Amino acid sequence: MSKSLKRVTRTLADAGLQITPLEMSAQTRTAQQAADAIGCALDQIAKSIIFRGETSNEAILFITAGGNQVDAGAATALAGETLGKADAALVRAQTGFAIGGVAPVGHLHPIRAFFDPRLSEFDLVYAAAGTPRHVFPIAPADLLRISAATSAVFTAR
Repeated sequence: MSKSLKRVTRTLADAGLQITPLEMSAQTRTAQQAADAIGCALDQIAKSIIFRGETSNEAILFITAGGNQVDAGAATALAGETLGKADAALVRAQTGFAIGGVAPVGHLHPIRAFFDPRLSEFDLVYAAAGTPRHVFPIAPADLLRISAATSAVFTAR
């Protein structure tokens, strides 16, 4: 088991959740790949989108439904600073994950996070578990709680 997958699994257990990440036979790097592999609706995929705060130079996480896109203006307003593209080095250094397997929980360092309310319309959503082939099922309310995210509208369809 990779270090990343172990961190996610430990975070879930530490939160009192008995959730075992699932290993998919196909890659789940994109929301569509994940939905296809799992056999669920695209919006049941909880994407972890990382931006870089232009002022703070910190990673900022937006957990969004698979079919939604982050609206730059709304995200900037929520973050309170201009957002830029987070490169692979920043993502790895601050979260401990490689792009394509960034989980919404289990980061190396605390991260400011925002949560797409669209995810709350489902009984169960699926999020990356730290590798390009692992996901974990979770109730949206539990994901919101353990990610310490703020629920807010920041998407454009």
